[in-house]
Amino acid sequence: MYQKTTLKNGLRLITSSMPHLQSVCISIFVKSGSRYETREESGVSHFIEHLCFKGTEKRPTSRDISTAIDEVGGVFNGGTDRELTVYWCKTASTHFPLAVDVLADILLHSKFNPQDIDSERRVIIQELDMQMDSPHQRVHMLINELLWPEHPLGREIGGTKETVTKISRQAMTGYAKQHYTPDNIVISIAGGITQEEALLQVEKVFGDWDCHGDRIIFLPANDIQQEPHLYIEQRKIEQSHLCLAVPGLSDTHPDRFALDLLNTILGGGMSSRLFTEIRDKRGLAYAISSYEEHLSDTGSMTIYAGVRPDNTAATITAILKEMRGMMEQIPKSELTKAKEQLKGQILLRMENSSSVSAWMGGQELLKGKILTVNDVGNAIDAVTAADIQRIAQEVFVSDKLNLALVGPDVEEQELKKLLQI
Repeated sequence: MYQKTTLKNGLRLITSSMPHLQSVCISIFVKSGSRYETREESGVSHFIEHLCFKGTEKRPTSRDISTAIDEVGGVFNGGTDRELTVYWCKTASTHFPLAVDVLADILLHSKFNPQDIDSERRVIIQELDMQMDSPHQRVHMLINELLWPEHPLGREIGGTKETVTKISRQAMTGYAKQHYTPDNIVISIAGGITQEEALLQVEKVFGDWDCHGDRIIFLPANDIQQEPHLYIEQRKIEQSHLCLAVPGLSDTHPDRFALDLLNTILGGGMSSRLFTEIRDKRGLAYAISSYEEHLSDTGSMTIYAGVRPDNTAATITAILKEMRGMMEQIPKSELTKAKEQLKGQILLRMENSSSVSAWMGGQELLKGKILTVNDVGNAIDAVTAADIQRIAQEVFVSDKLNLALVGPDVEEQELKKLLQI
């Protein structure tokens, strides 16, 4: 259960009391992410997140900020995604006022010091270089470009070296003023604390925050793909890393839980069809899995594999065969297992205050409502085998296939011929 309070300035507070815990997790969700950015400012959301940890008037250096949490045994961090940015802190319940104060300080009073901007710019460029050097990470970047070409969703969340190099302090502060406003933020708190205690501290540090930005509406995602897409990046490495993906379903689509179950059966774990067939039976890959992503107005389903280059074609053929199989038959035993697996994973996550905080805050920010664990469990139980087969037929379409590959000695035309379901 949770409680919701909206402050006078529009900031939303969601709390879930977990009396058996002696810790508390505070997550602050901002509706700011890479899909809100223009091409020229690509990476600015991520850059701002980094700078919020660099120094404030009260805590002038990044060391001052980190020490405040370290010295009470807490942990904190931030993260930027396509549709939101989150800042979180987890401490013992007795240090909850300090945790709220530190998070409020970095959100409301970060200095954006020019020297810090210059040094963090170099750090972020190294982060981007590290991602480019990793074939596993690089192939996931490429598949997003294929799924959402010429669209912010297809761009790397951290931007590019070119855009990060050019982003100015003025551009950062201007972007932050548009997005970092109370009515664009949700604070989600879970753990050993009451709603009254949480509200008291949040009002103390955020209650007088009165600013408003010009709300930015993100560019809608349009699915205009009419033929299979293929992109190969040749590298002299030992393995070929591939992602095979199709457009999926949005977070509010009525069939999203059917797709979740489809993914669980197909590639969600060591007993999935892909793992059993491609790794256990045929030994074609060490790493093989699938995952789905649900965004506000679109989504995707992706299968990843790391294989020996001479096994690439055979692996793709085997993956496509398993995709076709999802349209044909879903035994009752397999469906039951997938439902219990999916519900069990959710229940295990919800024993952790960090997961509870993320569950509540992310949903409230992006959807304006929060599905409970029981709501989701009931929705999962309502899915039938026929629903999964129908979704497989709708989603697994040859003209919607996208294949990204990073590896050595790959014949493009041969692979393109395989892209048929």
